[in-house]
Amino acid sequence: MTSEPAAEDFESPIEHALAGGEPQRVGWFRFYFADERWEWSPQVERMHGYEPGTAHPTTDLVLSHKHPEDYGQVAATLEEIRRTSGAFSTRHRIVDTAGDVHHVVVVGDQLFDDAGAVIGTHGFYVDVSPSVAQAHERAVTEVVAEIAEARSAIEQAKGMLMLIYRINADAAFELLKWRSQETNTKLRLLAEQLANDFLDLDYTEVFPNRVVFDRLLLTSHLRVAEV
Repeated sequence: MTSEPAAEDFESPIEHALAGGEPQRVGWFRFYFADERWEWSPQVERMHGYEPGTAHPTTDLVLSHKHPEDYGQVAATLEEIRRTSGAFSTRHRIVDTAGDVHHVVVVGDQLFDDAGAVIGTHGFYVDVSPSVAQAHERAVTEVVAEIAEARSAIEQAKGMLMLIYRINADAAFELLKWRSQETNTKLRLLAEQLANDFLDLDYTEVFPNRVVFDRLLLTSHLRVAEV
């Protein structure tokens, strides 16, 4: 058994965080090494052009949607994950069932079972396509207005995510909002913790490997103080 929540446990908070009727920009995935089994959220399914519940992801299906120019990079990354069972981060393009190209950032970390053994990888997709960003501009503006009191911490965390993952402000905010809802952590508190985690890293002029930032992003909610 895995210590991770069941798929249905993920869907409720994510759907709440990203509800709106537009194609969603952030979603989760899991990949189990032993049987090459994939799971993905409705948001990731939609990114690939499928209606929720209509596609059963496999390694072949996932790779078939990679842009031809990015296929080799992604296939090599997947092979490296199988070999090392490590965390990863990649930016590439996928082609959905309608032939539309989506620019995505995919971040994954180790998936453990109850005994602490690594059994796979899990993480999230962020659709950073310009057309998607424009479609959500109004919704993002409304959400930012509602959290005006927490603007400073959120803007700081957004700026850090933009620099580290080379994404725009809208995508950075969507990523923060998704992590907040998926972990049931207040957005302001999560942003403050994430910014503090990044600032506490010990380095000189060269950034640490991006895997370090990936892990902080995926675990920052665990260090948020109870309020």
